[in-house]
Amino acid sequence: MPLPTPVLDNRTFQQIVDEAKRLIPRYCPEWTDHNVSDPGVTLIELFAWMTEMLLYRANKIPDLMYITFLDMIGVKLDPPRAAQTPVTFYLSAAQPNDITIPADTEVGTVRTETDASIIFTTEADLPIRTPKVVGALTHRSSRRGESEWVQHDLRQLELPGKQIALFPKQPAPGDAFYVAFEKDHSRHVMALILDCDLAGGAGVDPRNPPLEWQAWQGGTARWCPCEVEWDGTGGFNRSGEVVLHMPPMMPQKLHTLEAYWLRCRLTEAQAHEGSYEVSPIIKSMTVEARGGTVPARHAVTIRNEVLGTSDGTPSQMFRLLNAPVLDRNPAADFLTVTPPGGEPEPWQEVSDFADSDDADRHFTLDSIDGTLRLGPSLLQPDGLVASYGATPAKGSVLRFSRYQHGGGVRGNVPSGTLSVLKTSIPYVARVTNRKPAVGGQNAQTLDEARLRAPQVLRTRTRAVTADDYEFLTLQVPGVARARCLAPGAQPGDPTDMKPGQVFVIILPEADLPLGVYPPDQLVPSAELRDAVMRHLDERRLIGTTLEVRGPQYIWVAVHATLKLPDGTDEAFARDVRRQAETDLYRYLNPFVGGPSGRGWPFGRDLHLSEIYSILQRAPLLEFIEEVKVAVTEPGTTGTAAQPKQAPPRLAVPRHGIICSSEHHITVH
Repeated sequence: MPLPTPVLDNRTFQQIVDEAKRLIPRYCPEWTDHNVSDPGVTLIELFAWMTEMLLYRANKIPDLMYITFLDMIGVKLDPPRAAQTPVTFYLSAAQPNDITIPADTEVGTVRTETDASIIFTTEADLPIRTPKVVGALTHRSSRRGESEWVQHDLRQLELPGKQIALFPKQPAPGDAFYVAFEKDHSRHVMALILDCDLAGGAGVDPRNPPLEWQAWQGGTARWCPCEVEWDGTGGFNRSGEVVLHMPPMMPQKLHTLEAYWLRCRLTEAQAHEGSYEVSPIIKSMTVEARGGTVPARHAVTIRNEVLGTSDGTPSQMFRLLNAPVLDRNPAADFLTVTPPGGEPEPWQEVSDFADSDDADRHFTLDSIDGTLRLGPSLLQPDGLVASYGATPAKGSVLRFSRYQHGGGVRGNVPSGTLSVLKTSIPYVARVTNRKPAVGGQNAQTLDEARLRAPQVLRTRTRAVTADDYEFLTLQVPGVARARCLAPGAQPGDPTDMKPGQVFVIILPEADLPLGVYPPDQLVPSAELRDAVMRHLDERRLIGTTLEVRGPQYIWVAVHATLKLPDGTDEAFARDVRRQAETDLYRYLNPFVGGPSGRGWPFGRDLHLSEIYSILQRAPLLEFIEEVKVAVTEPGTTGTAAQPKQAPPRLAVPRHGIICSSEHHITVH
């Protein structure tokens, strides 16, 4: 519904007349005749009628005046946000030398008769380096605190009849095969071409081998999983190639070798049925770089656009040809002014001219309509004229070095739709987005700005309270939810933070269907954490220590048995099972779960009775035979990791949040 019109004064005609009559004894006691026939009362009614008309007009404040008020308090309409997604470039063939796909490379969707192509632009250079393997190791998982390493000589694979065992003779969970690279292959598409001994993978299911590929990332993440696009070896059961998407990598010294590391590690499933009986064996290994992945956003880049010529007066305005304008990079997106016969001068963008003087080369840019303004000159009370910003000399040519326009919900495209390469690049065969684009929003409306105005007035862009931190964090693109943990929230708790410490917990945006979410999709990226830190660092109080991190996910798997009436159709029973699982995935969800449907609340405990209430929605349900709630390891199913059964009330720390693991519903 639209916002109600603010009423500044709701007095009616009769109320104004009565109020004026009550004041007569105070200001004119000799006036005693207050009948309607008295000429003085007639004048009171006349002025009351005129006052009522003024109040009516005052209560009809137009939107222009409201916008002016919002502008005075610093509230501006937010421009549209651009959707973002990683874009993967695949090479036509492995290259003998390193190549670089430059920033601002444009890719788009397929143009149709009714819809224009949606264009995305890469945000950084993408170097694709030719891999060079400098070593290989086999590591046996620690049995008694000992670390056993076997270093392989890869030159043996070049000799006839030579081979390498990837794992120890009796493979066990935690055993791993390590490959050392000389160069950094962060975000590369790597292909390992393997000639495998056909007897090496005995005992394992080729469709679900008990292994995982990981790369060393350093920091707290340490070993980060690689996405397996294709495993043509079936878990080293046959010769073929393994295509991996590498995460960001960092160098590390392992055993005696300093390098960038990739490893293949046996999971806990190796201890169960369907595991390797003997170690897989390879007779040759070749590594190729097939492509790479780089962040991109819904934007079109414009370079060196001529705005016009200066007339030498203050307060000049120019307009960019394309709008709305996306957020700028000060190092690359700026105004250049070329005086007659002079060299180009870079000018700096500011939010306003309050702190500018006559020597500052400043300008402002409205992101919504693309209007560029230069500093004004204002007459002061002492008769002098003060300039707020420099004025270009008459005849100076104004150019904008670079800017990007676009954004909006239109850019939230599904995965696999960015398949057209708009910029011609040698050696690139195809391009795609393996993940959906998220974060695109339309420009803010006036009604939305009205709702935001009280929060702006309260925070004044300063983070003081926990609510301030959460409100300001949600302004950063890519943040779906935020929770601020401030000291003193739990008096007497020994784990409570010290005064001055503030932890901001963020949940990244993710366009994912209901189900078991991949854990890596729920971890805030380093870029998102840095963006939140920069945004809050400018607004936090002096002396406050700030840290931004992701939530602690409590992965919950529900095992339940439902009883339907005898003779129920099997198809109906399957529908009941699917609906019950869907309801659980929706309720135990960090984005749309919880009692309110706006995501599971941070720090809220899970009660077993809630699961019963969800399952009791099933039609024709006679009774619930059994319900068990188990806490699993992140990213594993409810049966693969020997889950721990949860108590009737599952405690969740205040920085924690519930997330669904794999639910199993049995219907009799």
